[in-house]
Amino acid sequence: MDQETKFIDEEENPERVQVRRPKQLNKYSFHQLEALDYDTIENQLHIEEESVTSKQQWACIRAQRWLICIIIGVMTGVVAVIIDISIDQLATLKMNTLESSIKDCVQSDCLWKPLLTWIGINAGLVAFAASITTFLSPVAAGSGIPQIKCYLNGVKVPEVVRLKTLFTKVAGIIASVSGGLAVGKEGPMVHSGAVLGAGISQGRSMTTGLNTPFFTHFRNDREKRDFVCAGAAAGVSAAFGAPVGGVLFSLEEAASFWNQALTWRIFLCSILSSYTLNSLQSLYHGHPGDLAYPGLINFGKFSGTYVPTDLFIFFFMGVIGGLCGAAFNSLNIRLMKFRLKYVRWKWLQVIEASVVASVCGTIAFCMMYFNIECKPLGQDPTMKLQFFCSDGEYNTMATLFFTTPESSVKSLFHDPLGSYSAVTLIVFVLPYFFLACWTYGLKLPSGLFIPSLLIGAAWGRLVGVIVNAISPTSWWTQDLAKYSLIGAAAQLGGTVRMTISLTVILIEATGNISYSLPLMAVLLIAKFVGDMFNTGIYDMHIELGKVPVLEWDPPPLSSKTTVSEVMHQPAITLNLHCRVKDIMENLSSSTSNHGGYPVQDDHGKFRGVILRSQLLILIKHKVFVERTSNGSPLSLSVFRDSYPRFFSVNLLNVSAAERELHVDLEPYVNPAPYVVHKNSSFPRIFRLFRALGLRHLVVIDDDYSIIGIVTRKDLYKAHKAREHSRIPCH
Repeated sequence: MDQETKFIDEEENPERVQVRRPKQLNKYSFHQLEALDYDTIENQLHIEEESVTSKQQWACIRAQRWLICIIIGVMTGVVAVIIDISIDQLATLKMNTLESSIKDCVQSDCLWKPLLTWIGINAGLVAFAASITTFLSPVAAGSGIPQIKCYLNGVKVPEVVRLKTLFTKVAGIIASVSGGLAVGKEGPMVHSGAVLGAGISQGRSMTTGLNTPFFTHFRNDREKRDFVCAGAAAGVSAAFGAPVGGVLFSLEEAASFWNQALTWRIFLCSILSSYTLNSLQSLYHGHPGDLAYPGLINFGKFSGTYVPTDLFIFFFMGVIGGLCGAAFNSLNIRLMKFRLKYVRWKWLQVIEASVVASVCGTIAFCMMYFNIECKPLGQDPTMKLQFFCSDGEYNTMATLFFTTPESSVKSLFHDPLGSYSAVTLIVFVLPYFFLACWTYGLKLPSGLFIPSLLIGAAWGRLVGVIVNAISPTSWWTQDLAKYSLIGAAAQLGGTVRMTISLTVILIEATGNISYSLPLMAVLLIAKFVGDMFNTGIYDMHIELGKVPVLEWDPPPLSSKTTVSEVMHQPAITLNLHCRVKDIMENLSSSTSNHGGYPVQDDHGKFRGVILRSQLLILIKHKVFVERTSNGSPLSLSVFRDSYPRFFSVNLLNVSAAERELHVDLEPYVNPAPYVVHKNSSFPRIFRLFRALGLRHLVVIDDDYSIIGIVTRKDLYKAHKAREHSRIPCH
């Protein structure tokens, strides 16, 4: 764990640290979260390996990066197809079962049978999703975007990119969507792609024990982070058919710092993901080569346009979206705090998910039953369901509630004027808003994109119906698709607070560049209005988990705060030629078991930084000065073979005699890490961390002696304290 300062109240009440409950992202506490090592360790081993690497070998390594991105893109598309086809088959089976049961019971007055059948199917599927998530991989809960954002920001969220997490994510989202919850399958694709990027790039699986000789050069945090970023972009591309949007999503929402060399590789990865999905979906639907299925959700083509008068309506809808998004986030975060306090046991989390599924099914069934609006079949392009309507008619509420959320969004976008009355839209959107808010945060995989789009598309179409009622003879009020689209964008933007990437994603999904201006304007307005009340939903969940994610910018008016007010002091240091006893004591102690240690020579001068993982490997292989006959250090391959699951210090077998021996740290120390002077300002060190992805920053005085060390946890707590005026302005 990184060296860190304590919370202000922890020194007064140490017991509070021990009883603090785990938060939303996972079961790990603040002090158990570690930072990733993005900075290259340029020690003697690295220099020696680079000196014997030929240009051909280096060209091979560069080619392997492209090959890995190609594999990630293709595999992400395959996973997306598996998810989509499985949901389609389960939804069709459930629909046929329920429709047959309703037909049999309409005349026999036994409608309680199809109701119980529907509730039983939904609750069973959701209970399965919650069970595998709760007991197998809790980190797979939710969309996964907050976790991946934390990882790419530089925080090692345990188990976030494990193979079992991918299995749980895929199986769980299939069951969750098929179980009728107000969730989407698009958000979890980001997490699934990221896991694929992490696993494929390492050439092995620690879960299954599979270890290949391929891609060994990429077994470090820096390289792995780049491929996780590519996988996240591929997930967005597969979800929405938006390769450019996927790249921008990784840049805007996920990556803490950007390597320009990544751009083309990630773009290729995103394109291949969408193309693979498109090709396989075309085969599945019996139209090979048609390539009409670029993403998991297909908005359809928006051929209409808008007039200048519409812009004022769109801007007003942006305000509504910001307010609705802020309300959604506020309600959801209060519900999450309630869950953290009272729904703490695993069996209770499974029961809660089953209850939510039962409530969703009951509300939907009752609303379909009491719905008085039946429309003639054959007028609309999307699939319609007859539920409780006469022959030749379809139930409008069943179209919204019983089909998949993606089909409902498309129906609201493209069904002609008159397909849904204002009453139907109001009756649908109000309960669905609260059901989606209740659902997000359950212990099962769940996406937030599609529920937000569906809520926004519903009230956006309602705005269009009202505008048409005011001016029924105007040609520009006949097209309700534009109002549904803008409403969907406003609701989603007000909830997640993304702007550039979300604009491009929606443009690519709709296939109409003419909507770029209103979409961008509406998303900006929604973000501005929502930010007046709270932050985006993903940031709120990260903050709830106390994960030390660094913001984009340092707090304002903080230049007079120096690093000496933020750093951890005194720093725990090691000597260049260190006794094994001293190393073991630091690694074992609860107060000094940090992620890295500054190293000094016999004169107290700073000589570099060595990581905890390096020390563990050195002790494990007993690289002691007194027992090393040839004096040759360990190779880098030894360190790569141990990555990423480094063993505990408790597993080291060191005798009493070996504790008195010495280890020469000089070949392994990073001799030129980033350092700052004690008078450096807080904004300067904050930008260094943010831009370079650092884990440690050593603070030195005028004599080049170590006086402290700064980690991201120190910056995180100083930033939060500054926001609450706990760090005075000098």
